[in-house]
Amino acid sequence: MGRVKTYLQESISLIIFPTIILIAFFLYIYYKVMLVKSRDPLQQAYMNSKAKICLGTFVFFFGINQYLFYETRLSLFIGIIFLILGIFQFRLGIKSSRHYRNEYSKHRA
Repeated sequence: MGRVKTYLQESISLIIFPTIILIAFFLYIYYKVMLVKSRDPLQQAYMNSKAKICLGTFVFFFGINQYLFYETRLSLFIGIIFLILGIFQFRLGIKSSRHYRNEYSKHRA
């Protein structure tokens, strides 16, 4: 039973977290490029809020992954800082995304 749990933990830390980290990083870059291409200030603000969500996800899962990789006290403290910053960015992005999505739908109607 102990080997199965260890294998499951290793597969999560070696496959799932890096995949989420890479997807969030590439989506962050995508939204930043789309932000530069757009001319509409409202759409730019909406894309920036989506980029903040992706950045928060990236930082959050990067902090978890670094702790699981090193498992030291220092990586725990740094991981906690990354978790807090990731949650902060994610919540900020969600709030502004909702706001600008509503404004964008009002503007289009």
